Amino acid sequence: MKNIEIIAFDADDTLWVNEPYFRETEQKFCVLLQDYLTHHSISQELFKTEIDNLPLYGYGVKGFMLSMIETISKVTDNQASLDIVSKTLELGKELLEKPIELLDGVEDTLAHLKGKYRLVLATKGDLLDQERKLVKSGLENYFHHIEVMSNKEKLDYKKMLNHLDCQAENFLMVGNSLKSDVLPVLDLGGHAIHVPYHTTWAHEVVDKEVKRPNFAKVDSIRDVLGYLA
Repeated sequence: MKNIEIIAFDADDTLWVNEPYFRETEQKFCVLLQDYLTHHSISQELFKTEIDNLPLYGYGVKGFMLSMIETISKVTDNQASLDIVSKTLELGKELLEKPIELLDGVEDTLAHLKGKYRLVLATKGDLLDQERKLVKSGLENYFHHIEVMSNKEKLDYKKMLNHLDCQAENFLMVGNSLKSDVLPVLDLGGHAIHVPYHTTWAHEVVDKEVKRPNFAKVDSIRDVLGYLA
């Protein structure tokens, strides 16, 4: 991958742990409603509600909290006690306050690249939550620019590249999601490296094999260094 000027990194499950915390919270939520439906049925209803609400709330913990509360209403036919709603709000607050656990090799990789390339954090989700996580991560000083996007589609990346005054062929995106971090960038003519994570939200799963000359799949974020001149 030659002539790269800007390297952007996804945040959640690329730089630090995220999805396992959501799944842990979901399991606790299912326990609260287990007198009404099976855990599997509650999870299905919650996922459907989340997807339906994405155009309204976007991505992130706050939208997840609102979707859990809406799911309570649906599952219990509006008969749930306020205690269940209160406990659900507490689950959401606990999720917002989770510690930041950096993934292996992240800081070493950023330290190696800083000064050689312009580094960008390109993530989606709730602005306040992502800013909080970045500060708590201790990684803030590695990045030339922070971009918290409402979505990560081709047009969103195009806007970001225009803002950064960077051509797609000089841009590399590194992330754990084929859907959000890889395919839109490749469609623009940019470069992408996929670093899979062991837990992926169902909405981000893409059952597709990617074979492009400007694409690579690696086992660890450290392996990104081997693709750069």
